[in-house]
Amino acid sequence: MRKTYVLDTNVLLHDPQALTRFQDNAIVIPIEVVEEIDRFKRDPAEKGHNARQVSRLLDALREKGNLADGVPIDADSGGTLQVVFCRRETLDQLPPELKGGNGDNNILAVALEQLRQGVIGGDKQPVVLVTKDTNLRIKADAVGLTAQDYTTDKVTIADLYPGVCDLPVTAQQMEAIKGEGGLPLAEVQAALEATGLSLQANEGVTLVDELQPGHTLLARYDGRRGALVPLQRVQRARLGRISARNREQTFALDLLLDPAIQLLTLVGKAGTGKTLLALAAGLHQVADEHLYDRMLVTRPVISLGKEIGFLPGTLEEKMGPWMQPIVDNLDFLLGRSAEEEGRTAGRSGTAGRPGGHRAPRSNWTDLKGMGLLEVEAISYIRGRSIPRQFMVVDEAQNLTPHEVKTIVTRVGEGTKIVLTGDPYQIDNPYVDAESNGLTWLVERFKGQTLAGHVTLVRGERSELAELAANLL
Repeated sequence: MRKTYVLDTNVLLHDPQALTRFQDNAIVIPIEVVEEIDRFKRDPAEKGHNARQVSRLLDALREKGNLADGVPIDADSGGTLQVVFCRRETLDQLPPELKGGNGDNNILAVALEQLRQGVIGGDKQPVVLVTKDTNLRIKADAVGLTAQDYTTDKVTIADLYPGVCDLPVTAQQMEAIKGEGGLPLAEVQAALEATGLSLQANEGVTLVDELQPGHTLLARYDGRRGALVPLQRVQRARLGRISARNREQTFALDLLLDPAIQLLTLVGKAGTGKTLLALAAGLHQVADEHLYDRMLVTRPVISLGKEIGFLPGTLEEKMGPWMQPIVDNLDFLLGRSAEEEGRTAGRSGTAGRPGGHRAPRSNWTDLKGMGLLEVEAISYIRGRSIPRQFMVVDEAQNLTPHEVKTIVTRVGEGTKIVLTGDPYQIDNPYVDAESNGLTWLVERFKGQTLAGHVTLVRGERSELAELAANLL
């Protein structure tokens, strides 16, 4: 049945193309939403860009006719768009607590008027208020309106593609994979049908011997060849202090070290090694194998708690606190342990100095000085073209789908991009575990031969960190 959807401002700021995603239904935009879009258009951040894009789209639709009377959105879908004013008599019919005349109440009044017009005119067309504001959905329910979240780009976190699976096979098939370097998928089709699995390109597969479940082999489904192939890159790579501690990390490292995989997403709770593995693989391929010119690291500038105000200094100095987690990982990868530092300090006669040992060398500065590492603020990434770089986007769960699209479309020839994050640790108030750009990207690129994904489940940071991640 054709429906009437009344859209809130936050829906359009979240997805500027939302007007085109309601198929053959009628879309109603309250004039209050247009006013709020106008106020946001000067914002230099992503919301301002989205607001300007919405304004241009509305202006293009205006050329098709009078927006107050309704215009077709496109010739194929059959959907229509109408801009509607909030009538005073409808606003007066709201409960006394909602007669303040603020933006949300005006949008509620428009939705109620659309509902009552249908009742009076005998039109049974349902009216739905679409908003990402939880409190506005509660208000709508209280006054008898149907309200829902904008779910077009939502991904149910419980059903998120894990990127790994188990497959029971015979011992002969496992030997064939090791000895012949691969096994056509047709050879294990019976096992796939029995388990109900449908392998995606670059999915990690744990092959389990049917007769001896303790006998396993890690493989990967090569979508280009249509075959299961053994993991080989992890054993050949020299990553220093880093090695895979569980099967998911092994699958992740194999994808990280494969230059044919141009986009990789790593999802997992705190302490599973997402960022550390990405940095270790990136440094190895930049400094040792010279597959890329440099490693580019970026992350959203979104704080955990209350903001502490503007930071002084240059852009590099401002980015310092935000990039400290990256610095910590690089120090672990390249620095020496405290015990080694202490022994060196004792031999060099510096043990008596304050602090007990000499100041450690700055690995961060050294890498930047050699041109192997670059730090980029996501705010300034629009318009860039990034060729031949190993790009790491950390804390990507705080990005919207539109921001992720902007970043991935910056990737140039010969660049590999890795996005890491934990959907359960989101600090951005405008996205959640099911609507963030990271999980959206996982589902959109599932099955693509140049993309891979692994969900890391086991924490390796420390026993305490793993216990806290599970209990708290």
